[in-house]
Amino acid sequence: MIPKDLLYTEEHEWLRLQENKVIIGITDFAQKELGDVVFVDLPEVNLVLEANDVLGGVESVKAVSDIYAPCPGRIAAVNEALTDTPDLINEDPYGEGWIVELEIEEAPKNLLSAAEYEEFLNKGE
Repeated sequence: MIPKDLLYTEEHEWLRLQENKVIIGITDFAQKELGDVVFVDLPEVNLVLEANDVLGGVESVKAVSDIYAPCPGRIAAVNEALTDTPDLINEDPYGEGWIVELEIEEAPKNLLSAAEYEEFLNKGE
């Protein structure tokens, strides 16, 4: 399941662009690879990030995985529901399992369309 209206990174994050903001989460592929998510490390609201800075992390029964900022920006909101219910990422990675909202000045570059992300996955990456 790869929603066509989102953009993707090779680090298995999805992005929903909305004017000067981008909502970020991890893909269905990523949550399946991680297994049951037990903790989400959320950043502080108003934290300013550069592209590729670690903005948080997801811990599962199998591994810990960092989440990276796709572009410079400021954390505008975090999904507080993940504090008490981190498994929302497993249950609804593209909806209720979103992680952060980043306020940006310019759109991220080098993102993959749904078709390109699917092709990337099929290459065995």
